[in-house]
Order: sequence, then structure tokens, then C-alpha cells
Amino acid sequence: METPLVFSQLNMCESKEKTFFKLIHGSSKEEGSKEDKIRVSPKEAVIWGESFDKLLSHKDGLEAFTRFLKTEFSEENIEFWIACEDFKKSKDPKQILLKAKAIYEKFIQNDAPQEVNLDFHTKEVITKSITQPTLHSFDAAQSRVYQLMEQDSYTRFLKSDIYLDLIEGRPPRPTNLRRRSRSFTYNEFQDVKSDVAIWL
Repeated sequence: METPLVFSQLNMCESKEKTFFKLIHGSSKEEGSKEDKIRVSPKEAVIWGESFDKLLSHKDGLEAFTRFLKTEFSEENIEFWIACEDFKKSKDPKQILLKAKAIYEKFIQNDAPQEVNLDFHTKEVITKSITQPTLHSFDAAQSRVYQLMEQDSYTRFLKSDIYLDLIEGRPPRPTNLRRRSRSFTYNEFQDVKSDVAIWL
């Protein structure tokens, strides 16, 4: 009898995070069509070049910047920042605890699926406070990630085809937006012959 190939570890956190991150990002079915939804005038897009805050405060600016980060495989930074913004709006203590744990497991802990680049001290402070989080638990980490994006990714975004097309009123070019993953899927290795038992 054949044993079905199951990688249960790929969905370990899904149930806890699913509802929370669906609220932030929408369903995955929408992801492919998002680049078609960026419809701004060149005049609006030019404003995004004035400051990083102006880019992030505009819904389409945030979407264009996220699309750019995906081409650089660093979208975890903006996703973490968005998750922190949403987290700070939480009111219910139970919701604060659940969201804090989801953010920690997805972005902060060692080998998290979308681990952001933080110094040891910042990570340590968050790790110690995660059992009793406050609305300010991620402030230092969010500020650090914001600075990294502003000083690094934002300047490259302003020179990117994605942004230049918008300010010149050209339709967006198709981009190859592959999801970076630290784990593999069955489809990527379907031609590899191996003993299933080694994975169990």
C-alpha cells in the first residue's frame, strides 16, 4: 500500500495565523491580480517620491512598494510592518495575545517562515515579553524594519521600472513574482526518487 506524501510541517502555524493574516493581506486568490489594481495618476505617484511616509500612507503606494519588494524577495519587511500597524489597533487582551504570538512566530523567532532582520537585543526583548505582550511590544522592531526599508529598499524602488512606469503613465509590465520559501513543496521535487520513510 502506498503511503501518501504529507509534509505537515508546512502548515504548522496556518490555523492560528490564517484569520489574522487574511484580514491584512486578503485571500491568496487575489494576490495574482493585485498588480492590475494599481491605478493611479502619474501626479499621485510622483508624491510617493517625496517621502517614504507618503508612499506608505497611500493604499496604491503601499501595494506598488509591496510588489517591488516581492521582486527582491524581501516582502517580509513590509508584511511585518503592516502586521505591526494592525496589531497596534487591537483592543481586546485576548486578541493582543493571539496577534502578538502570530507575529512572533511568523516574523521574529529564529527560523521563522518570514524572519525579518533584527539585532539580537531587539529579538531578545520581544522573546521575553511575548507571554504578556503590550501594544508596544513590537515598536522597536517595527522602527528598525522601517528604517531598513526607508534607507535601502525605498531608494531602489524610486529607480525601479515599477515606479518609473507609474510616474510616466505606462501600463505595468508583467513581473515574475515568485514566493520565496525556506521550505520546499512536493511539486518542486516530484521527479526526485526518494524513500518516503526518511521524511516521517
